[in-house]
Amino acid sequence: MGANALNSNANSRQESELSGMGVQTTVVFTDLHGSTAVFEALGNALATETVTEITSKISQQCIDSGGQVVKTLGDGVLAMFPDGQWAVNAVVEIQRAHSGRMLRTPVELRMPMRIGVASGEVEIVAGDCYGDAVNVASRLCDLCGPYQIWANAASLNTAIESPGTSFRVLGPINIRGRSEPCIVYQIEWHEDVASDFLTMQGALDPTQIASDHDALGREVELTWSGNTRRFKSFELPIQLGRVRDADFVVNDPRVSRIHARLEWRNGSVVFVDASSYGSWVRFAGTKGSDVLLRRAECVLHGKGELALGASFSDASVPTVGFTIV
Repeated sequence: MGANALNSNANSRQESELSGMGVQTTVVFTDLHGSTAVFEALGNALATETVTEITSKISQQCIDSGGQVVKTLGDGVLAMFPDGQWAVNAVVEIQRAHSGRMLRTPVELRMPMRIGVASGEVEIVAGDCYGDAVNVASRLCDLCGPYQIWANAASLNTAIESPGTSFRVLGPINIRGRSEPCIVYQIEWHEDVASDFLTMQGALDPTQIASDHDALGREVELTWSGNTRRFKSFELPIQLGRVRDADFVVNDPRVSRIHARLEWRNGSVVFVDASSYGSWVRFAGTKGSDVLLRRAECVLHGKGELALGASFSDASVPTVGFTIV
């Protein structure tokens, strides 16, 4: 009997044994970003064949990595893993393999992947799984960007960083249907990225995690060179940059014309770097644990500073203070 048949039989036995039970597991959601455009370009038949081929490869990678494929969802896959380490190993290899395929694909036909990971108790019913971990993994998959992996803190409790992989905390993010924010990490998986690019954020101060039930009341305050402005959540996104028509102007040659933007995403303020030289984020009370962003993003919480175009070690760097009000 072949390896695939053995895996299939093992999964079937596992589903039978677990049906109707609550189990601790790590849930993985994958989603192909941009599939709608591919369907328009290729037509339904060829696009369906392309998407199915990709999801089949992802499913097989999950199985080969010790996971159980629960189901495919059009251009996505839902899988479960025995623990967080197995899931992390799997999703990193899935992103690397898929990224390699994208490099060999015409730009207009590329479908980069987004992945959400969450650990917790789920209920297995008739081969499907339900529960908070499923909802969190699904929402993290929806919220993260192309080529990114977002994971909740529970899924990384026992996981360790391997060479070329790093866990970068994004902070508290509100998940629809949950009363409390979820501490979220981004799993950096690019093997060729310099280690200082993956600087870890310092420990979060629980007093800075806002419970934001009223989005209309949230504001972000920015201060630079004596200029202070407040932006309400519904006014985001805004742009920070050197040009006069930026929403918040920082007139310094190290700052790009449009250096970064602030977005309001699912109850959180997200800083998105779009610059040539990068941005550094420092949260109040975490000196020495600065977050370096180069065409990457970070959830802002509490108070802190943004160094634009150079690190905080440069005393003359343009530094924008921020406060989430």
